[in-house]
Amino acid sequence: MKEVIIIGAGFSGIAAAKKLYEAKIPFIVLEARERLGGRVFTTQIKENLYLDFGGQWIGPSQDRMYALCEEFGIGYYETYNQGFNLLDLNQKVKKFKGLIPKMDIVSLINLDYVLKKLEKLAKSISLNNPWSHPKAMEFDSISLGAFVATNCKTSTCKKVVDLALETVFAAELNEVSLLHALFYIKSGRDLNTLINIKNGAQLHRIVGGMQTIIEKMAAPFKERIYFNHAVEKITQENETYQVSGKDFSYATRRIIMAIPPPLAAKIEFQPMLSSEKRQVMDRIAMGQVGKCFMVYDKPFWRDSGFSGQAFADQHSPFQSMFDTSPRNSDYGIILGFTIGQRARNYFTKTKEDRKAIMLEKLVEYFGTAAQNPLLYEDFTMTDEAWSRGCYAGIYPTGTWTGFQDSYAQTEGQIYWAGTEASKVWFGYIEGAVRSGEKAAQEIIDGIKN
Repeated sequence: MKEVIIIGAGFSGIAAAKKLYEAKIPFIVLEARERLGGRVFTTQIKENLYLDFGGQWIGPSQDRMYALCEEFGIGYYETYNQGFNLLDLNQKVKKFKGLIPKMDIVSLINLDYVLKKLEKLAKSISLNNPWSHPKAMEFDSISLGAFVATNCKTSTCKKVVDLALETVFAAELNEVSLLHALFYIKSGRDLNTLINIKNGAQLHRIVGGMQTIIEKMAAPFKERIYFNHAVEKITQENETYQVSGKDFSYATRRIIMAIPPPLAAKIEFQPMLSSEKRQVMDRIAMGQVGKCFMVYDKPFWRDSGFSGQAFADQHSPFQSMFDTSPRNSDYGIILGFTIGQRARNYFTKTKEDRKAIMLEKLVEYFGTAAQNPLLYEDFTMTDEAWSRGCYAGIYPTGTWTGFQDSYAQTEGQIYWAGTEASKVWFGYIEGAVRSGEKAAQEIIDGIKN
């Protein structure tokens, strides 16, 4: 009999495990993959050359992530953010500095209005119960896309807002409830934080890649993590749960679910979970994003006064690009995000064709110096069986008001974690860690009492 079984060895599950380990409470972790990290996945190409195929940034107010870096002596460094950014709009490329690109005055005023309206509405949302807002039903009945279409009066404004918000949510805007968007913005402090590098959610990267942190977290109890253990069924008999899958079955008193909602929905529960829990899991879909990396022997664009950042309308497969070179600049790396429908189209092509498409864009942006990369790699969590997408689960219209916070609610002795169960930094690694620690603390308190 195991005291606790944690399902999922991503940041949330390992954060929970770490807390239980420190409290000397017996547990095991069941992980369907053969690796740690979940939606964090660092691939080491060679020394000083690594690519974060999953989550990679931390920023202000993500206190748990910075505390973990300090605890394990893991370094972090600022994302390169100097020089000119590029806006690829209406098949014309223009350079600009700062957060707001150059555009006609009407579109600029409109852009300011739309972003400030989103900020103002988000501030009025309660993180504890977003469905209690006086206009919750109204906000939850329309998509973020509908809000943008109504409030953007020029096509230029709409294109810029679309690419910015698609990058934030990793989804088509018509897939996201406006109420969920407002909650998400408030959960991550504000829209400016979510969009920005300077003082924003993309401020710092981890030396050696994000997976460095979770490897250090898990090291003391690595033998308690069982890989290639995909849970298929959870059966409750009196106060005991039987957790089983192919060729294994374990009994436990308590369970922490730390996997993405669509994966939790695939597990057979006997007796069944509450109808609210089942229905909300059936509605939550994962965001869709591809990360595409072009690696060079050095970040040559910096010498020409470019930041490496580029933002593009629907004529490009990439909503946004960033300089993700390692701290010492041993290599130059441009990361392109392809999101939603653009990602779905992009990944129907062969890898060789995908490389050619990105290379063509980089030559257009940064000149002939971009013609000779060392390598190209890309990855999408959408095609990974045990993630189904990234960054997080998306609430469509009607979900918050229809089911409130039923996803995060404990049922019996099954505790729900994962970034989707966090009220603070929902959708980010910080939220995953917080929810895992919260679930573990509730179990610790329950055992002590």
